Amino acid sequence: MIARGIALVAVLATVAGCARMAESRFNPFNWFGNDREITTTAPEVIADPRPLVAQVSSITIDPAPGGAILRAVGLPPRQGHFEGDLVVQPATAGVLAFQFRVVPPFEPTRVSTERSRELVVARFLSDQTLQGIREIQVFGTENARAVRR
Repeated sequence: MIARGIALVAVLATVAGCARMAESRFNPFNWFGNDREITTTAPEVIADPRPLVAQVSSITIDPAPGGAILRAVGLPPRQGHFEGDLVVQPATAGVLAFQFRVVPPFEPTRVSTERSRELVVARFLSDQTLQGIREIQVFGTENARAVRR
């Protein structure tokens, strides 16, 4: 009789503990909690830290399967500039604009001849990108060049 009483108390204690299981960490339905509204901020636009090339000497558009290749030749003020890239600018109607950006040398370098300072960069433009585009512009610090269809 005493064993039966102890067993009954043990079962009741266990069952009473189950009532708290809904709020327990062991319940997988509670692992992520309830949803709640959070405030968000607009994503921060990260500007390209590379400066513009001094001059854009020329730009050409070469046809390619599925689009065209935009090729730009830039002239920095001295030798040693590297990692040139054409960075897309916000579009206006019918105009595709790029900035010709380069990384300057870390140490002082010679000026030398124009030919030794030239940088050539290219970018593939798909047919979808070119759809509705009438003019392509490439900007440098001192000038900009454009080609039209």
